[in-house]
Amino acid sequence: AVERIEVLKDGASTIYGSDAIAGVVNIILRQNFEGAEANAFIGQYDKGDGTRQAYDFTVGSASERWASMFGVGYVKEDPVMAGDREISAVPRFGASPGFGGSSTRPDGKFCILDLNTFACAQPDGEYGFFTPTGTGTFRPNLGTVDNYNFAPDNYLLTPQERISLFANGSLDITDNLRFKAMAQYNERRSAQLLAANPIVLGFPNGDDTVISADSIYNPYGQDINWIQYRPNESGGRKFNQNVATTVFNIGFEGSLNLADKPFDWEAGYIYGRNSSNNTTAGLFRISALQAGLGPSFRDAAGNAVCGTPTAPIAGCVPINILSGANSMTPEMLDFISFEAHDVFEYKMKNYYANIGGDLFDLPGGPLAFSLGAEHRVESGFDHPDALIDGGDTTGNARTATNGSYSVDEAYLELAIPVLADLPFAKLLDFSLATRYSDYSNFGNTVNSKFGFRWKPIDDLMVRGNWSEGFRAPSIAELFTGQGDSFPTVTDPCAGALQNNPLPASPAGCAGIPRYNQSNPQIRITVGGNPDLGPETSVSKTLGVVYSPSWAQGLDLSLDWWQIDIETAILVQNAQTVLDGCYRSGNQTNCNQVIRNASGAVMDLLAIPQNIGLFSTEGFDFTVQYRMPETSFGKFSFVWDTSYLVNAYTDLDGDGQFSEDPVSGEGGNLIGEYFGTGANNWRIRSNFQTRWEMGDFGATWLVRYYSAQDEACTVPVAERNALCSDPVRFTNLDGGAPDLRPENHVPERFYSDVSVYWKAPWNAKVTLGINNLFDEDAPFSTLASNNSFDPAYDVPGQFFYLSYNQRF
Repeated sequence: AVERIEVLKDGASTIYGSDAIAGVVNIILRQNFEGAEANAFIGQYDKGDGTRQAYDFTVGSASERWASMFGVGYVKEDPVMAGDREISAVPRFGASPGFGGSSTRPDGKFCILDLNTFACAQPDGEYGFFTPTGTGTFRPNLGTVDNYNFAPDNYLLTPQERISLFANGSLDITDNLRFKAMAQYNERRSAQLLAANPIVLGFPNGDDTVISADSIYNPYGQDINWIQYRPNESGGRKFNQNVATTVFNIGFEGSLNLADKPFDWEAGYIYGRNSSNNTTAGLFRISALQAGLGPSFRDAAGNAVCGTPTAPIAGCVPINILSGANSMTPEMLDFISFEAHDVFEYKMKNYYANIGGDLFDLPGGPLAFSLGAEHRVESGFDHPDALIDGGDTTGNARTATNGSYSVDEAYLELAIPVLADLPFAKLLDFSLATRYSDYSNFGNTVNSKFGFRWKPIDDLMVRGNWSEGFRAPSIAELFTGQGDSFPTVTDPCAGALQNNPLPASPAGCAGIPRYNQSNPQIRITVGGNPDLGPETSVSKTLGVVYSPSWAQGLDLSLDWWQIDIETAILVQNAQTVLDGCYRSGNQTNCNQVIRNASGAVMDLLAIPQNIGLFSTEGFDFTVQYRMPETSFGKFSFVWDTSYLVNAYTDLDGDGQFSEDPVSGEGGNLIGEYFGTGANNWRIRSNFQTRWEMGDFGATWLVRYYSAQDEACTVPVAERNALCSDPVRFTNLDGGAPDLRPENHVPERFYSDVSVYWKAPWNAKVTLGINNLFDEDAPFSTLASNNSFDPAYDVPGQFFYLSYNQRF
């Protein structure tokens, strides 16, 4: 159903409204399609996993007064397990055994904690944590090397199925009036898999839960108040989503005459709805665990009963987690387990009308305008399962929320052709646009745009734009319920790091008790923020397009661009917050961290906030060359490159551009990596070679990602293994050198090749391989999952076959 895709790289908020700060990808749908077309695709990684199938069929018909089109599609993607790729088979690739893993093991980690001295004791009085080896037997927990490797239990690529339906049509009611309608439906069924839900209770969870000394399954006769146990016998956590998206657009368009001038108009209504019904299996009720771990006894028939003989608890099942791995019986699991059912919904209603045409003639042609208005209402809700909403879960709790806002907008666009077909002015035109938006939740805004094009000669065009941008926070950013998450981080104030030099900091770790960070996964609060405001921006571009007449088939373009964003909506990852507070002394970050009396992080606020400040500058360079046909066929080349000159960012929310946390130098963050999705490549480049000869053809695409560096804030024992420069010092102020270990994330080249054959029955068969040379993704210490950023390819070659048939 897609005819073509247009990319507008300059800011387009004045034309398309909120969100179009950096540009727009405009998907143009087919109109008046006649005939039928079918496509089939199947592909698989060289290891036999990650199979992808895609099928679609489109049929259309048109006459003099009406047109219609219908399409259906199906996509099925099979998973890739993290354990089936070397880099993702462990929590932190290349580290010592256990590093980055979870201290919550399948056979447990416990201690009897003295709440006055915070000293941990084993049942025999020896210092430290213990791990049960059977009923009444135990061994000392060995710390990091005892950590559980949860990575193989997870998906690297998640499975999903998608079904899509599409229909549009139009009917000419009169010569000047047309009715049109469009409908889309998409349904996605997807799944995620995680290791068994860890049971963390008592002191490490900030509550007073204990395994009672009077429990029939506690052979040690002492209350145990440090509780960590991972019940692999439960089968792990299984997340399933059923997401349905529906869009309708109905309207009228036509033409009319005003003052003897023709104008085109359009008016209509758009309705969109996205609903998600999610289930999560493998969760546990805290209340059931607390009851089941409390006092228990055996009745006269020998049955295990919760409570005491004088106060039994009906319906309760005593819980055993002190007999090593797989301690719990199916009856115990049934008692504490529940399946969560969550519902999320987003709705959008948009009424619009516009009119446009030519007003009068200028030396370069007619001055054209477009004038429009729209009224839009967006709403949504997030209704988690009642147990999750109430916090009665060992998983991530989340509160129910809902909200909405409305916006009224009006815009005006002018196309002003000043000169044409003159010496040194083959073309000179200007474009002006302005948009007024009035939001119900944060007031009004006016955003404008100015652009020009100038062709001094036929071969050369100079172009430029200046535009204001505006992005309203989305319904999800505003109203998603706040809840828990447990990312892996390295606390700068953990005892294992406090022995090492830290950069001079006004806050530092002074006053924080020394503690051993036994669990690298800390609790943080994530979700929406109803107090968010909009992002604002200014974008500037200036470029040239050169198509020399002396080199037929050659087109070159070079564009400079700069985007400045204020009050950007940012979600700082947990590591950035901790480093910002304790390494850089940023009080805003310090206010986001809550610690318990022993010094451990108990909570960290990681919700969207208007704390971002961005300024990026770069160049986009494109070369296209279509060679004259030869006896060996036709060759064409396309080289697209984006070169980043400057990237300044307020990482810590203090309103000032941050220093580079890797180099310790102020300002430019080019070539620095800050965690999943936060890439700052100096160069991104694609070079494509196409060959065609008769019914055959081939394509070779080379994709390039330049190198980056990242701060390597890992314990000293792991630096030689994980940091490319583990003992790097910087000295910016002439004082004592600052230790700033770093890791180098090397550049990557990927090659994708394909060949095709145009069959005589109006078909096309394509064979291809992505990642031809089997390049692995570069290792990163900051990538939150799988030890590499998801912008890089999943390791392995991907082979595929596609078939296109036109009727």
